[in-house]
Amino acid sequence: QVQLVESGGGLVQAGGSLRLSCAASGRIINSDAMGWYRQAPGKQRELVADITSGGNTNYADSVKGRFTISRDNAKNTLYLQMNSLKPEDTAVYYCHIKLWVVPGLRNDYWGQGTQVTVSS
Repeated sequence: QVQLVESGGGLVQAGGSLRLSCAASGRIINSDAMGWYRQAPGKQRELVADITSGGNTNYADSVKGRFTISRDNAKNTLYLQMNSLKPEDTAVYYCHIKLWVVPGLRNDYWGQGTQVTVSS
């Protein structure tokens, strides 16, 4: 049984910062690619940023220079540092992690989602 627990969302004024965390626990051999997605009301879920097991990162154009994705492989934990937040960043943020749970088997897991609200 694998569980992802997200934390760090909340309400912040425009220009402020938040740090999201996503911790995986359970029967895990190793973690693979990880990413953060978000979904605003009435919109499709979109990729915010992702990071490979080797640490290579990729960002949506809308968050480049403001958000930083990172990971702690020893803790199977994913982070998203969000600075200079804008009202258009308001959404539910979801973590997505690919985990090796037994040799030869890699599964995809989603966090429960955490609300980020940026007021103008």
